[in-house]
Amino acid sequence: MVSAAQDADVVLLDLGLPDGDGISALRELRQISEVPVIIVTARGHEADRVIGLELGADDYVVKPFSVRELSARIRAVSRRRRVETPLDTGRLRVDRSGRRAFVDGTEIELTAKEFDLLAVLAEEPGRVVSRQELFSRIWDPVWHGTGKTLDVHVSALRRKLGDPAFIETVRGFGYRLHDESNTT
Repeated sequence: MVSAAQDADVVLLDLGLPDGDGISALRELRQISEVPVIIVTARGHEADRVIGLELGADDYVVKPFSVRELSARIRAVSRRRRVETPLDTGRLRVDRSGRRAFVDGTEIELTAKEFDLLAVLAEEPGRVVSRQELFSRIWDPVWHGTGKTLDVHVSALRRKLGDPAFIETVRGFGYRLHDESNTT
């Protein structure tokens, strides 16, 4: 069970396993993998939660819970993992935790907003990110400024990346980071 879990995107682990102890499974899994683990269990005492989190669980959910809450927790854990893992497409490397970006191994100097813009686009290369999502995540959820602000930042970022093809415009919708790994 544990060896198969290391290849998963997220592991949901019940402490009350029918064929063993969930805490032992968590310990074993942590020895071989950093896969995100969310404990889902009926054990709701503070001591149980603390032990689970201290042994390496990324989150702890007590039964009963709603599917919406669990889905939100899975997305949150996945987001945190993406932040820790640098994106490396070959030519472009974005290190979110260090707030550094490199093109062909050379670090490029970016303003805070330019880096935030690149980091959001780099979360899923090839996915179109709407202008509204970019405004919401980089500036403010209720942005009242002009749309030109985003265009100016994209233009500056393209110039600093040295190749305008890194960031593609999807007319009338938003932008996407070119996915070099998906070229034919």
